[in-house]
Amino acid sequence: MEYVSTRGGVRAVDFEGALFSGYAPDGGLFMPQHIPLLDGDTLRRWSRLSYRELVKELCSIFVTAGLVPQSTLNDLIDRAFSRFRHKDVVHLSRLKDGLNVLELWHGVTYAFKDLAMSCTGQFLQYFLEKRQKHVTILVGTSGDTGSSAIESVRGQKNVDIFVLLPKGLCTQIQELQMTTVIEDNVHVFAAHGNSDEIEEPIKELFADVDFARKYNLMSLNSINWSRIMVQMAHYFYAYFQCAPSLDTTPLPVVEIVVPTGGGGNITAGCIAQKMGLPIRLVTVVNSNDIVHRTVQHGDFSLSGSVKPTLASAMDIQEPYNMERILWLLSGSDSHLLKTLMEQFSVSKNLQLPEDLHRKLSETLRSCSASDEDITRAMRRCWEENRYLLCPHTAVAAHYHYSQPSSMPRCCLAPASAAKFQDAVLRAGLVPQIPPEITALTAMETRSTPLERGQDWAQALRERIEATAQRW
Repeated sequence: MEYVSTRGGVRAVDFEGALFSGYAPDGGLFMPQHIPLLDGDTLRRWSRLSYRELVKELCSIFVTAGLVPQSTLNDLIDRAFSRFRHKDVVHLSRLKDGLNVLELWHGVTYAFKDLAMSCTGQFLQYFLEKRQKHVTILVGTSGDTGSSAIESVRGQKNVDIFVLLPKGLCTQIQELQMTTVIEDNVHVFAAHGNSDEIEEPIKELFADVDFARKYNLMSLNSINWSRIMVQMAHYFYAYFQCAPSLDTTPLPVVEIVVPTGGGGNITAGCIAQKMGLPIRLVTVVNSNDIVHRTVQHGDFSLSGSVKPTLASAMDIQEPYNMERILWLLSGSDSHLLKTLMEQFSVSKNLQLPEDLHRKLSETLRSCSASDEDITRAMRRCWEENRYLLCPHTAVAAHYHYSQPSSMPRCCLAPASAAKFQDAVLRAGLVPQIPPEITALTAMETRSTPLERGQDWAQALRERIEATAQRW
């Protein structure tokens, strides 16, 4: 299995090469050169597997045994999930009115990103020890990515991680989960900008090929293929939990509703679908609705500035993983993708070609939700089930409540409501806060401010160079 850039300008790499990359050197994103099609018998056999076993099966397809022996791969995945609070790693809550909520947030930071990030951290450690290598991880976060990335590598001697968070635009808990980690290899920057703005200095450093090579720069954002790969398991597990029976031919279809920010999770769903999983995908967003407008009208364009919402981790105007989805739907047309993405990079305005838009709208349904829609869904779910939704899951629940369907449906829950107390209070509900989260407010914090007008890329560059002196 080899991986190619969506823009076609670099040689194919193996899984290790894709793992240790951020953006491909030509500015694209790595994708598998070949996506296998699973037959009905394989899907029926997989239906008896646990979530953990599904991750192992999927990873063994995309990580060759010659690179990581199967038994070692299984051990790495078991180690990754050892800190999860739920015995099954993830859990499906079956609620009233056919609302099925797949809880993906039973990891250390109470967010779905712990699932893929913990595995990615183990894969990294395996290769770093094998190659006697040091890497510098650069991560921009809208909330949950940063803390999950930090937890996956904290304290490791062969890794330094640099995290940029948008000051005041994460919840207090999200910020504390990053700034309270006092480790020599963890460097947190609080930038006075939004989620899209903090990506710019990261892109600039990755684009400096000599600098990136010298300091072994890599990313743990969902531009990293490893995270997409692990997230495919969400869809197989959700399907097998919600499908009424697998004894029919063709297999029944299950609709999966996906809260969407940077687009990594919905990309994993598109690949699972291409592998033959009979799912109908719905991408749901908040008022930052570029993905919704792209699906509905082919309008992949910025719309003013980022709007702060209750579902803050989805406050993103440039969902970089859309490039992967469009590449997939274009039949791997890297020349077309290069042209389209370069146009978007310059003008921030792109109308999809008619054929590509048609394929996208056939592959995805979409919906956007206002803050009022979010709080209404949170209240209804609590009144009917005594079950608290996080505001991101509530975007999916809003779709479920407003679009009744006889088709089995599963809403992915990316985070625990415990991380979003303000949103719970806005909905007129009472937060339920675990003691681990309460304890954060009394802990020491450490971060470096990045002010508006400051050269953020240069500040990062200087800190990376200084940190490298102790390798």
